Amino acid sequence: MEQRNKYGCERNCEDIAFSFPPQHQEIQPGLEYIMEPRPVSECGDCGQKLKHKVAIITGGDSGIGRAVAYEFVKEGAAVVIVYYDEERDAKETAERIQQLGGKCLLIQGDLKDRGFAGRCAEQAIRCFGRIDILVNNHAVQFVRRSILDISQEQLELVFQNNIISFFYMIQSVLPYMKKGSTIINTASVTAYQGNKDLIDYSATKGAVVALTRSLSQSLVEQGIRVNAVAPGPIWTPLIPASFSAEEVATFGRKTSRVPMDRAGHPCEVSPCYVFLASDDSSYMTGQVMHPNGGTIVGS
Repeated sequence: MEQRNKYGCERNCEDIAFSFPPQHQEIQPGLEYIMEPRPVSECGDCGQKLKHKVAIITGGDSGIGRAVAYEFVKEGAAVVIVYYDEERDAKETAERIQQLGGKCLLIQGDLKDRGFAGRCAEQAIRCFGRIDILVNNHAVQFVRRSILDISQEQLELVFQNNIISFFYMIQSVLPYMKKGSTIINTASVTAYQGNKDLIDYSATKGAVVALTRSLSQSLVEQGIRVNAVAPGPIWTPLIPASFSAEEVATFGRKTSRVPMDRAGHPCEVSPCYVFLASDDSSYMTGQVMHPNGGTIVGS
């Protein structure tokens, strides 16, 4: 008989003891109905995938972060939106979340400040009482045609913002996380392909992948999963803020080596975060998802 939870769905995989008594079948590919125990075909509760959970989303005011916030709220989560100074975008995001019937806390500040990262965690706890999901999503990039054009100030800024602040946020929220919590880091296709005009940015995204893999091994015994999403060219405010008008006009086209010959939209990326935040991905940690328009990369 299949084991079922109080909602009528089958129980979470982690709740079931995996002991397989000796057994053998003489035919291929085999019959499930005679297996003991039966494979679990439905994981998690029926209905909303993130019900009662609380997520902190950095860079959640716009772009991918905003789309992730909307998806999380639709799946039952309350969200904490951390943003830098994009006041109007942040308020618009919060208004939409309220229209969706969700709960949202806006926190404005600079995540390059370790103390601010700690205050984000504290405010989330005061407001919602728990932290289940951390999405490290904020980033900056500056086009430079040569590595010789990257100043010391820019280099330090990009690394401080794009990777060191990820450490700050993880260190700040981890004491509040419990078994079943998840951390999702936003990497980039540039971590795998590189980009000749975004050398420092690409280097930080490579570091995000390494952080994800290492941290997943460190936290696996605590039952906390760590994964990443590495988007390709996605139409977000970072694009017109980074590239010239002429480059924006061809953004995501084949000149950028995108097989689908177009840029993606944030809503084409955000479902990856829902998957990684929910029990649907309960057997995944240390992995990277690649919504990138068909670009084949080493995972």
